[in-house]
Parts: sequence; C-alpha cells; structure tokens
Amino acid sequence: MVPWVLLKSPRTRMLQMKSWDTVTIVGVGLIGGSVGLALRKRGLARNVVGVGRNQSKLRKAQRQGAITAATQDVEHGVSDADVVVICTPVESIGPFAERAARACPAGSLVTDAGSTKSNIVASVRPKWPREVGFVGSHPLAGSEKSGCEHGQANLFEDRVTVVTPTAKTSEKHLKKAVQFWNSLGSVVIQMSPKQHDQAIAMTSHLPHVVASILAASAGKDHLPLAASGWLDTTRIASGNVDLWKQILTDNQPQVLKAIDKFEKTLHSFRRALQSGRRQTVARILAKGKENRDSLGN
Repeated sequence: MVPWVLLKSPRTRMLQMKSWDTVTIVGVGLIGGSVGLALRKRGLARNVVGVGRNQSKLRKAQRQGAITAATQDVEHGVSDADVVVICTPVESIGPFAERAARACPAGSLVTDAGSTKSNIVASVRPKWPREVGFVGSHPLAGSEKSGCEHGQANLFEDRVTVVTPTAKTSEKHLKKAVQFWNSLGSVVIQMSPKQHDQAIAMTSHLPHVVASILAASAGKDHLPLAASGWLDTTRIASGNVDLWKQILTDNQPQVLKAIDKFEKTLHSFRRALQSGRRQTVARILAKGKENRDSLGN
C-alpha cells in the first residue's frame, strides 16, 4: 500500500482558488497549454507567459488563448513570475528549473508537470536558491496526443495532481503549490518522490509498456481484424516515442519492478491456462475485473 495524503477534498477546492499576477509556463504543449487555458478561463492570472524554442508554436498558443505573451528566453520569461510551471520532457525539467530559479523574483514558486519525480527533485536540490521554492508536481491528466492545439481548459478538473515535497520544502511553498493545482480544479495528493515513482510505474508507465508491446506484437495481417478491444487497449501506444523513452529510462528501477510483478502474474495465468486449471484462470480474470470496476468509468 502506498502512503499518501489528500490535501484538499473536492468539496473545498473551489473555496481555495487563488489568483496570481504572472504565471510563466515553460513548454507550451498539451499540458502547458492546458495549464494556460485553465488559468485564463478561470481568471487566475493577469499575465500568462509562454516560454518555448519554436516561435511559430508560441504564436499559435497565443492565438489559441493559452498564453498572453511569449518568449524564447527563459530568464526573460520568468523575470516577473509568481509561479513558474515547467512542462517540458523529463530530461530537461531540472536544467530549466535551475535557470528559472536564478532569474525569477524572491518568493516565487517553481513547479513542474513531469511524470517522474525522484531524479528531478534530486537534481535541483543541491543548487537551489533559498529564496525561491521548488515543489515537484505531476498532474495525472493528459492524452496520447501532443501539442497545444490539443490542450483543454478543463483537463485538470477532478483529476489527481501529486505533489512531492521533501524534508527541505517549506510549508509556505508547499501551500502555494497545492493552491495552484487546486485552483485549476485538481484534487491534490502528497507523496514522497520515491512513493510517487513506485505507484506511477505500475499505473502509468507499465501500461504504456504493455500497450506498446501488444501493438508491436501484432502482425500486419492481424490489423484488419483489430476492433474496439484491441484499439482501446493499445490507444496509449500512440504517445510520443521520444517523450516515453525519457520517462521509462528515468524511472527505470521502478518500471523494472513493475514489469517483474506483471510477468509473475502473467506467468501464473499462462501456467493455469496451459494446464487447464479453469478456476485459476477465472480467479485472475475476476481479480482484474474487480480492480477495474472499483474505479468506475
């Protein structure tokens, strides 16, 4: 069982909404664009600054209404920020966070939306200025699609966001991070970085591995017969390959443990099927159904 703490119940979230003068989003893709759209729809920030490498994509995000201003310069983009949200691939979150911390005002919060936490938190901790806060975050929302054009203002509503403070995280900065994600509609859960990575390896990273291997195992002659079951099960295999390569290698120890557990259950199922033990086959299927049905739709 993974220990966690629910920081705000759904009933009280709307009472916790807070606004900021300037929020800067580094990486205005699906998640970053959705953060911007949510901030603007809810009137939570007077200025939403987008930082990215591609000027045309930034202009597109501005036309879409996800950001109010754009720049390719990180230091310039965060110079007035109350909150900085790093929404880049996991390998670049640490370097961008450190650059932001050196350039944003004292008292600012830097957070992220990365799918792994241990390495990110460990990489920023030794070099972090005291006057700026960092709280690792992971909103459990998204899609196999990428790009700001697929962003949604309601992407985070009633979805869990995990925050991963450490012993060095101040109460003030943790509260600010919780308020930020609450204000976007999220239910916020607190875990340690390691607890997060263990849980997410099983519920997010392993499913992507399984979906991808299932899709890769199908022969071309099988695909014309792929109906809703196969399509639903393999949908996430359409995710960005480079992004997922980074996620899986960054969380390698926990992903390997999740694969080991999956292989053990799969091996038990295979032996039961091979030996005709129908009750064991039914028991494993029933356990899967029970777990899935407990979550609803």
